[in-house]
Amino acid sequence: MTNPVSPPSGVPRGLGFDRAGLERWATSKDVVEAIPAATVILLRDSPDGVETLMLKRNSKIAFGGMWVFPGGRVDAADVVADAPDDPFAAARQAAVRETMEETGLVVALDALVWQSYWVPPPQTPKRFATWFFVARAPEGAVVVDEGEIHDHMWVSPADAIARRDAAEIELAPPTWVTLHTLSLSPTVEHALERAAGSEPEHFTTRAAVTDEGVVTMWHGDAGYESGDPSTPGARHRLRMTESGWRYERTM
Repeated sequence: MTNPVSPPSGVPRGLGFDRAGLERWATSKDVVEAIPAATVILLRDSPDGVETLMLKRNSKIAFGGMWVFPGGRVDAADVVADAPDDPFAAARQAAVRETMEETGLVVALDALVWQSYWVPPPQTPKRFATWFFVARAPEGAVVVDEGEIHDHMWVSPADAIARRDAAEIELAPPTWVTLHTLSLSPTVEHALERAAGSEPEHFTTRAAVTDEGVVTMWHGDAGYESGDPSTPGARHRLRMTESGWRYERTM
């Protein structure tokens, strides 16, 4: 029996949805309002290189069953009194609060380095417009509630990507691309300096279905405006196929 349900978090889980369902999702004109959210990429050095903390979310909630960085939605309590109209300030507060709630780790506000901002495709059933921050992991043991979060692990970015391709874990495209970027840094200091020295990127996602699988496209991709991934020209996309995921960026 085929499953026509729209894929959670904007992508088909394991590409296991039927093709008709995928095409309905990719071509839908419905636009769901994006919920502000924030996440923190916690990094630590290990003998084998950089490791990041990842959490496995409860399968019954948003991003269910996926491995993610600590984080969640921006709440009214996160609004800064001195800057009530500043979404960036609220996002930073949310990032610190959510990290403490989900992991028990306390991250200082001034330790956060803004790396990127992600907006899912407009037709995603539940959209989170998310600020991604990176920070050195503070001292202390990770404690998860086993409610919203079922498990955690410290893992190298390259190993997390390899485990996704081996169907051992599930990742959302923003997480995958972020891990790909982190895999280029040999140390935490390098990763932090790279983020601090670069203009934070805004990724507003468009998605399309091809014969091979799903393609998510971002700014600079030749097919971004039309939504047609076959358009010749520059590439800035993630190809998600049964054989593996591949990030292409020529611009």
